[in-house]
Amino acid sequence: MRPLLLLFFLCPLLCAFSAPPNVILILADDLGYADLGCYGNTFNETPHIDRLAREGMRFTQFYAGPVCSPTRCNLQSGQDQARFGITQHIPGHKRPFAKLSDPVVPLQMPLEVETFAECLAKAGYRTGYFGKWHLGGAGFGPEAQGWQVAGEIKGNTQPPAVKGGPPQRTAELLARKAVEFIHAHKSSLFLLQISHAAVHIPLSTTPELKAKYEKKKPVPGYPSHPEYAGLTEELDQSVGHIVEAVERAGIGENTLILFLSDNGGLEHEQSGRVVTSNRPLRGEKGTLYEGGIRIPAIARWPGKVPAGSRCDTPLITMDVLPTLVELGAAAMPKSRPCDGVSLAAVLRNPAATLARDTLHWHLPHYHHSTPASAMRTGDWKLIEFFEDGALELYNLKNDPGEQKNLATMEPARVKAMHAGLQAWRTEVNARMPVPNPRHDPARAMELGKGRRAE
Repeated sequence: MRPLLLLFFLCPLLCAFSAPPNVILILADDLGYADLGCYGNTFNETPHIDRLAREGMRFTQFYAGPVCSPTRCNLQSGQDQARFGITQHIPGHKRPFAKLSDPVVPLQMPLEVETFAECLAKAGYRTGYFGKWHLGGAGFGPEAQGWQVAGEIKGNTQPPAVKGGPPQRTAELLARKAVEFIHAHKSSLFLLQISHAAVHIPLSTTPELKAKYEKKKPVPGYPSHPEYAGLTEELDQSVGHIVEAVERAGIGENTLILFLSDNGGLEHEQSGRVVTSNRPLRGEKGTLYEGGIRIPAIARWPGKVPAGSRCDTPLITMDVLPTLVELGAAAMPKSRPCDGVSLAAVLRNPAATLARDTLHWHLPHYHHSTPASAMRTGDWKLIEFFEDGALELYNLKNDPGEQKNLATMEPARVKAMHAGLQAWRTEVNARMPVPNPRHDPARAMELGKGRRAE
């Protein structure tokens, strides 16, 4: 009788876990690991995002691609972006006189890729996408990839809502779009993605927020940039409006909110001006050091995701598709590999283990570093630089700031991990840079004409 009695009491809990939730995915742009209050920042004010962390789960080792389009590709597809060659932002940029010629970046994600929006739409979800896409132009936008209601909105400012009025702030406009979608679909299952431009350069914010942070005392050791902080707070206010709309609609307990960034923070503008810091992590967007790929990530689902919890398991943005497919009782895409794993068990219990201990990255381009690949196995991380074949090895448990290269002290580990990294590149058909016959050391940092630095 005891097993039956236990099952009787567990049934409501199991049923509650199995009910598909509404899903809201909020994606920030270039937001660094150390930019939020809940990640230790004491200059930028982010009370609404901090509240998500208090009421949900904060991830300390969540990863993305090193730049924009690669992350957006693996997020939508559940596959590593190296399979598609989208290993740099679309359309990328060229350094005509660098030591290596990097691969050409495709101009769009293939339409045959089945996104998580397409999977959930087949399971009865209403889907909506608003904001930055950056995965292709006309004919390759979100409306062609399973998003039934879509609006691409770029930049941090928009034209005035009324003639002669002030420019609109994009974060506020995206919040309005989200609130309208939530209100329209609160009685049915829905999937909503809001993709912000904040905090991507060029930096701007409202006059009020700029004045607020200009008056605020700078924090020692942090750039304390007023426009960066103001734009971050605009992002935070937008999140607050979305959460308020969910609660006002009475669907909070049936709604999973995921908050992510598309890559690590951009510490230096093209002018060289420093606007933020990823410390204690090393590096920035466009590098394979932790500051370029480790992101802030939060999940809130009242009654399902433990409030105030923290997950230290290494996870990555391509895990989103299998996670949402499982939670949404949908079918996985057919006839293609899925490189991510479902995080459903982790969302319920941050100590849950996953059947994976290795992650990979491939950045065969010049960005804020030189072409490279990387892999993480357990606490160990190997980076291979293609210009000179240099290998760097770090123990992230003991050295999350990647200050001590242990490659010469761990030759056997380096050899094994390097072989694993090479085998992975073969498996995903990763495109590689080649020697550049036009190499000119004096001009190696020049950008090609008509190209822009992301």
